[in-house]
Amino acid sequence: MVDLHNVGTFNADTRFKADYLNELEKMLEKVLPHAMLKAKPNLESRIRTLKRVWLIIYDMLRGKNNDFGWDEHRQLVFAEDAFPVL
Repeated sequence: MVDLHNVGTFNADTRFKADYLNELEKMLEKVLPHAMLKAKPNLESRIRTLKRVWLIIYDMLRGKNNDFGWDEHRQLVFAEDAFPVL
């Protein structure tokens, strides 16, 4: 997907143009000739998973959860203990 983005032929604003999955399928076939990966459902499923996981990470780093986030001053991720020390 990074290669498709860098080439620029399938870029459309913040998304990819239609038919980008078929191009990904062709690119994978060159690298993994006998994998038999298809755009639908294999690639679509992996992209949905990637989006879902990325959204969780994005929300955590943006401070949607007060127990986890990015400390701009110290430049590191912080997390509160799940169980307080007694």
